[in-house]
Amino acid sequence: MSVQKNSSPEKTGQEKFSRLLEPLDLGFTQLRNRVIMGSMHTGLEELSMERQAAFFARRAAGGVGLIITGGIATSREGGLGPGSSGMFTEKDAEHHRVVTSAVHASGGKIVMQALHAGRQSFHTEMLAPSAKQSPIYPFAPRAMTEDDIERELGNWANAARLAKLAGYDGVEIMGSEGYLLNQFLTTRGNERDDKWGGTYENRMRFPLEVVRRIREATGTDFIIVYRLSMMDLVPDGQSLEEVLTFAKRIEAEGVNIINTGIGWHEAKIPTIATMVPRAAFSWITRKIKDVVSIPVAASNRINMPSVAEDILVSGDADLVSMARPMLADPDWVNKAAANREEEINTCIACNQACLDHTFQLRLSSCLVNPQACNETELVYIKTDKPKKIAVVGAGPAGLSFATVAGERGHQVTLFDADTKIGGQFNIAKQIPGKEEFHETIRYFDVMLGKHGVRKMLGRRVSAHDLAAFDEVVLATGIVPRKLDIPGLDHASVMSYLDVLRDKKPVGKRVAIIGAGGIGVDTAEYLTHDAHHKSASLDIPTFLREWGIDPEFAARGGIAGVQEQVEASPREVYLLQRKTKKITGPGKTTGWIHREALLKKKVQMLTGVSYTQIDDEGLHVSVGDKAMTLKVDTIVLCAGQEPQRELQAALEEMGKKVHLIGGADVAAELDAKRAIDQGARLAAII
Repeated sequence: MSVQKNSSPEKTGQEKFSRLLEPLDLGFTQLRNRVIMGSMHTGLEELSMERQAAFFARRAAGGVGLIITGGIATSREGGLGPGSSGMFTEKDAEHHRVVTSAVHASGGKIVMQALHAGRQSFHTEMLAPSAKQSPIYPFAPRAMTEDDIERELGNWANAARLAKLAGYDGVEIMGSEGYLLNQFLTTRGNERDDKWGGTYENRMRFPLEVVRRIREATGTDFIIVYRLSMMDLVPDGQSLEEVLTFAKRIEAEGVNIINTGIGWHEAKIPTIATMVPRAAFSWITRKIKDVVSIPVAASNRINMPSVAEDILVSGDADLVSMARPMLADPDWVNKAAANREEEINTCIACNQACLDHTFQLRLSSCLVNPQACNETELVYIKTDKPKKIAVVGAGPAGLSFATVAGERGHQVTLFDADTKIGGQFNIAKQIPGKEEFHETIRYFDVMLGKHGVRKMLGRRVSAHDLAAFDEVVLATGIVPRKLDIPGLDHASVMSYLDVLRDKKPVGKRVAIIGAGGIGVDTAEYLTHDAHHKSASLDIPTFLREWGIDPEFAARGGIAGVQEQVEASPREVYLLQRKTKKITGPGKTTGWIHREALLKKKVQMLTGVSYTQIDDEGLHVSVGDKAMTLKVDTIVLCAGQEPQRELQAALEEMGKKVHLIGGADVAAELDAKRAIDQGARLAAII
């Protein structure tokens, strides 16, 4: 049966995303659309206000309705660490004017997030409702006295007053993620027995007074956003009834917008990593929206306009708040409005260049967009001397170089022996929890076409084939390194490429040699049944596997809720030579990978020496204990070497050769470094 083509004209971006692009009237001011760029600390706050201004102005020019800065401390005690950016004096306000002026000149609005970290600080002068140390921070706080409370209330009001003086359109009160105001609201953080603790009415007193004093200090023509912890995801967290009560009370005190916060930093449940389904928590925002009349913003794992539009149309929220997607693509809103969703560089929620950098006290950026936070340092200028450039290898490094070089006006031809682009991303995209890598491949493919890059796929090139090019970029990746283990040629042994690329059959008992990123990914793949829904693609499955109450009847959203995880179809051992704990890649996501594998009962062994492989299985020693793992399949995920077979022949021909990505350094498979390296070379070639 033939399919009749729809003769109706394609919708415009304004029609397709009509709710997303609809202005929001707050009475005294209007937002141009329903998109909030959520708060994230990038390190620019302490590095350079001029670079911070360029970063925000770029997003304002990209169409964002409202920008929220990274957390700015209301007092020195409330800072995230020594030297953290704060708003304490009129001199501080003056320094911020370059930021607000740049955003306003680009047609945007911006509010300053006012933050007091409480016990979640990396310094010794911290204050909290009670002298109770956070389980994930190294220092114990001092319990706030009555004088401390009064002083800190004054500091909140002062910071808001100064923000207005600095030209900000408002403030966001950081009341979620387990920071000070959130600590006051829970018995987990507040064990006081005076008027600031005990009953929920008393526990609300401090954050309500913060709102009241900020409104008094700033007047009625100033936006107040409250970042509300809608589900704490920790033991002794708030109940739904308490959260709803508090939402109504902050509305009565003059808050204009309620923004979504999910989970304390102390929570042992992922909330923003790539293995979390898209829009996994908008159903909680709906519960707040149903009891207040002010606008409510959904947040967490919203990364594409179609996802955001669905949330708004369904009635779950009035706005959407996205932080990292605005790192990945500053033109996110403008592309949606122009019906160019396929050109959006999608946030894959990897955290590798943003949150990981933040917690390492490094400047944040973005794995898929190295220009993020480097707007004044990494600039793509049209070339006046176009070159014919060959790129060999269509993995992350080659794709990054090719698209940027093409954008700058070079004549680029991209070669790959595979029939499709993507390289190792084609491996990664099949791993449960990494499906977002499909989006990065789609983005690069669209950009190759847009910038005139010629694709020559499905053929292996020789140096002779590249003779006509001015310069050659080798992005040929890696080859697995040969391990020195007796019996490595046994029929039970295969590489991770045999498993993930070539789909060779794998037995029911598996040993994985190597517990880096590749090993962890392979373990994830082998412990999932293809017939069951991946938790990263299905919200009910995700909630069940991580023990989240889908009705929010449990305190904190988790109290007494049992995790329900599909059993692994295989018994898997994950082995590494190093003695350190196996976590997988990523400072802020490694623990999630470990927890996920433990739920699948993966046996993780460290300090392993490999003795022999034979018909009995894999013979190893762990410390001074010898053992035989009676497995059917042994998968090698340890060690790589650069693939540079063309380099010598090309250089003999007199060609200028550049090595990027794994062809340059084969230390694990580092897409962040590969994409950054490709872009930086393309920016100057």
